[in-house]
Amino acid sequence: MFGIVRPCTHRLSEGLRTEWMAHLCGLCLALRSDHGQFARIVTNYDGLIVSVLTEAQSERTTGWRRTAGPCPLRAMRTAPVARGEGARLAAAVSLVLASAKVRDHVADGDGLLRRRPVAAAARRVAAGWDRAGARTGAQLGFDTALLVDAVDRQTGIELAAGPGTPLLTITEPTETATAAAFAHTAVLAGRPQNAEPLAEAGRLFGRLAHLLDAVEDQEADAASGAWNPLTATGTSRAEARRLCDDALHGVRLALRDAEFTDGKLAHVLLAHELRQSVDRAFGTTACSHQPGAVLLDGTAPSSTGPTGAFGPPPGNPYAPANPGGPGGPGQPPEPPRDRRGLIMGCLVWAGLACTCQMCCGTFEDPWSHQRREGLCSQCDCGNCGDCCECCNCCSSCGGDDGGCCDCNCDCSC
Repeated sequence: MFGIVRPCTHRLSEGLRTEWMAHLCGLCLALRSDHGQFARIVTNYDGLIVSVLTEAQSERTTGWRRTAGPCPLRAMRTAPVARGEGARLAAAVSLVLASAKVRDHVADGDGLLRRRPVAAAARRVAAGWDRAGARTGAQLGFDTALLVDAVDRQTGIELAAGPGTPLLTITEPTETATAAAFAHTAVLAGRPQNAEPLAEAGRLFGRLAHLLDAVEDQEADAASGAWNPLTATGTSRAEARRLCDDALHGVRLALRDAEFTDGKLAHVLLAHELRQSVDRAFGTTACSHQPGAVLLDGTAPSSTGPTGAFGPPPGNPYAPANPGGPGGPGQPPEPPRDRRGLIMGCLVWAGLACTCQMCCGTFEDPWSHQRREGLCSQCDCGNCGDCCECCNCCSSCGGDDGGCCDCNCDCSC
C-alpha cells in the first residue's frame, strides 16, 4: 500500500470508516476483475480517492454496492464494497501510478533494482501496467496517455533541474496527471460543471503528493545518493511547508465550488486527512491515543474529561481500572466470546500475517474476535483525534485556518 492520505481509524466515525473500506476493497477487487490477481498489489490509498469522488457526485442506485467474500484484511468476513465506473477508473489510475513509481525506483537504482536483470523485469511489469490501465481507461473514456506523458516528462525535467529551479516546475507533471484523473470523475458522474474545480483540486493534490514524498524521502535519498527535488533545487523545508499549506488551502476552496450528492467522505479525506498527511510528513503531529504522544502545542493529550483520549469518561463503571467494572467485585465476569477453533484460527492468523493489517492496521484476534491494534500502531491522529470525527455532522467546512473545523457542528474542536 502506498499513498499520502492514510486516515487513522480512530478519527473516522463508524459510518465513514465503513465507506472508506468499501472504496479500498472496491479498488482492490476492480483490479482483480479487470487485470488479474497480481494487479492487486498496486492497490493504494490515494487511488481510492478517485472512486470516492465519483461516488460523491453520483446519484445513489441499487447497484452501487455489492457484498464481497471473506478476506484476510477483513478478518475473513464479508463486507459491502464499492463497484462501478469510479472503482474501475481508480484501478486504471492506480496501475499507471504504480508503473510510474516502479520506473522511478528503477531510475534511482533502489535496492535490488540496481541489478540489470531485476530492473529489466521491473520495466516489463511497469509497461504491462501501462497497457492495462490504458485499456480500462479507454473503456471509461479516459485517456491514460495524459498520465504516461506526465511520467515521461518528469525524468527530463528532473535532469534539467538544479539550484534555483522553481520547485513547482518539478511538480508540474504530477499536478497535470492528477488534475486529469480528478476532473474525469465529474464526467463519469454526469456533472460536467464540476470538472474545473475538481481539476484544480487534483492539481493541488498532485503537488502535495510530490512534495510530501520529497520531504519524507530527503534524508534517505541523501544517505543513498538518490535524486531529491528539495536537495537538487536547494529548497528549504520551510519553503516546502509553505507550498504545502497553500495547496491545502486551495484544495478546500476548490471543493467548495463543486457540487456533491454526498461529499462527506471526500471532504474528510481531502480537507482534514490531507492536512494530517502534511503534519505527519513534517513531523508536527502525533497520535493522541498513543501513550507518550505529544500534540501540536507541545502538550500531552488529556486522558481525563468527557472524551479523554478515546478512553472511558471518569466514573464509567465499565472502565478497566475501575473496581466496579467487569471482573471486579460485585460484577459478573464478561461473557466469553465465540472463539474460533485451533485450525481455523491458525488459518486466519496466517492470512493476517501475510497482509499489512496485522502490522499496521486494526484487526480481529484470529481466535477471540477481540479488536487489536497492529504491531506498528503508528497512526497519525493529531489534535482532532479527541473530537471523534468532528466534521461527521457537516458536508463541508467553512474553515481555512488549518484548524479542525469551524462549521458550527459543536464538536469543540
